[in-house]
Amino acid sequence: MSKLPNLPTILTWLRIVLIPLVLGVYYLPWPEHTQNLWACGFFAVSAATDWFDGYLARRWGQTSVFGAWLDTLADKLLVAACMVALLQLGRIDMLVALVIIGREITISALREWMAKIGASASVAVATIGKWKAAAQLLAIGFLLYHQDLWGLPVFTIGTVLAWIAAVLTLWSMVYYLVKAWPAIRAKQID
Repeated sequence: MSKLPNLPTILTWLRIVLIPLVLGVYYLPWPEHTQNLWACGFFAVSAATDWFDGYLARRWGQTSVFGAWLDTLADKLLVAACMVALLQLGRIDMLVALVIIGREITISALREWMAKIGASASVAVATIGKWKAAAQLLAIGFLLYHQDLWGLPVFTIGTVLAWIAAVLTLWSMVYYLVKAWPAIRAKQID
């Protein structure tokens, strides 16, 4: 008998399901402002599930290896899809997008390798990774919305946040690689 998914896992699946909605509104024959508003709204709901699924899983004791894997996958898919969309819309610098997507691929591969050699604890999520994720999510939200809001230059703020996210992305990648280096080095000697 199969076990039904718990609420944190359902929220993670919801984040994945929302990705086509975030991007799909740009294919609808709506005015740009309406497209941006809906894309940003879907993205905001998706980003909120990122916080809630982890919080609820820990609070209710419903953490699992599958849930942690799915959560990471959902995060990577959401960020990469939005980076590509923002590039297509001309709202983000290619270097920023490449740094962010490249880091996600690199750290995912590093975590897989570290798990295979039994050293996954050395690349556990650190505070710098959480700051990086927050900066990325805020930047993407602002860049999707794109228009000024209550006199705030939303696009400019989003662009600055995207560059901050790129710097934090590189910083976190270096942090994880340095943390993993002793285990990697030990395996190269074997």
